[in-house]
Amino acid sequence: MQVIEVTFEDIRRMRVRGAGRIARAAVRALEEYGLGLDVGKEEFFKKMKEAGEYLKNARPTAVSLPNAVNYVLVNLEREGQNVSQMSVLKEVLKKYCEGFLKRSELAMEKIGSIGSKRIQSGDVILTHCNSEAAMSVILAAHMQKKDIKVFCTETRPRRQGLLTSSRLAKLGVDVTLIVDSAARYFMNKVDSVVIGADAISVNGAVVNKIGTSMLALAAKEARSRFMVAAESYKISPKTFVGELIPIEERPKEEVVSKEWASRNPAVKVANPAFDITPPEYVDLIVTEYGVFPPQGILVLFKEVYGLSEILNQ
Repeated sequence: MQVIEVTFEDIRRMRVRGAGRIARAAVRALEEYGLGLDVGKEEFFKKMKEAGEYLKNARPTAVSLPNAVNYVLVNLEREGQNVSQMSVLKEVLKKYCEGFLKRSELAMEKIGSIGSKRIQSGDVILTHCNSEAAMSVILAAHMQKKDIKVFCTETRPRRQGLLTSSRLAKLGVDVTLIVDSAARYFMNKVDSVVIGADAISVNGAVVNKIGTSMLALAAKEARSRFMVAAESYKISPKTFVGELIPIEERPKEEVVSKEWASRNPAVKVANPAFDITPPEYVDLIVTEYGVFPPQGILVLFKEVYGLSEILNQ
């Protein structure tokens, strides 16, 4: 089970970051683990389920993680029930793992293509954190020779914005790195805020890196468009039956050093990794299936996954 444990730690410790990357890492781990198992059919199903449940706990807010794991395991069990040979069962596992990975990568390309149509030459864009989907929109617009400028927030406390700004700059995008608290200062110059999502709820509310909701509020005041770029598998089916998306609380050592904390034991440190942006602050959600208003998320989910997927959660 080494590959499962290593992947769990990589995700939990944010060596693998970004909801899409997390989902793909988990699926790759499931594939490698399952193909290496030397057990009978029932034990195979049991061990795969245990591995999947273990991986799901690595990052509780990133809905892409359980959705990806569930996609593989539900389809594996459904189709595998009629399979007797282990070699064939492993081919079924491989088919759904590889299918998810291809679907995820293709979704990113489609989101970039669709979202970039909402970006015009001369636009100023602001992005937050290190979203693969958001960058796909920005880079697609750049590849179309649109003259764009990008403000990239530093994204405390893990400073993922440094990764984003570095990549954009290396690919030729005109990018300026700013501290998080300067977002309101620059917002009047911004035409579109383009961010990703770790989860999307039934009402179109968006769970994303901490600080996103403040950007949405500033964008609303400045009348800047607020675009969310996200794969459809980031929609949380459990919110359709009333459950809430948990907000992960990260270690205080990401905010202050151990030495500082030991010198100031009376100071509490809160470090939520995500916040929730209300749907009324979101102008559009770009998925691989097209552009939707927040209120259209329910329709999208029902069309793509079916009502039974909601009711069986």
